[in-house]
Order: sequence, then structure tokens, then C-alpha cells
Amino acid sequence: MKGILVGLAFVGIIGSLASALVFMMRRDDPSGRDDPRRAGRMVKALALRVGLSVLLFICVLVAWKLGYIQPSGLPTGG
Repeated sequence: MKGILVGLAFVGIIGSLASALVFMMRRDDPSGRDDPRRAGRMVKALALRVGLSVLLFICVLVAWKLGYIQPSGLPTGG
């Protein structure tokens, strides 16, 4: 269950980043002027990505603090 939530969060983060890229690359006006609506949508998509990333980080910290996940570390080989 935990893996599914983390996976969905990553899909949302990547999807938001991809939509911001589409808004950034799309040129509707042949004169090359920027459309303020397009820029606003790009900013909202990037803000959503940042918000999802922060939320995922906080959820991982809370899960660690409550004992749902445990750090395993890397073997030192010694």
C-alpha cells in the first residue's frame, strides 16, 4: 500500500513537470509574444510539482517517525 502511494506521488510529480514543459514549449501566437495565460498555467503546474514534492517528503518523514518505514542503510563491507 505504501509503495502504491509513493508511486502515485511520483507519477503526479512527473505529470505536473511534463505539463509545465508543454505549456512552456507551446507557441500559439506566430509573432512570438508570450501569452500571460500560458505563463500562468506553467507557474501553476510548477507550483503543484513543488507542493507534491514537499508533501511526499513530509509523508516519508512522518512514516519514518511513526515506525512505518525503517532505514536499512548500506552495508559497509567490513
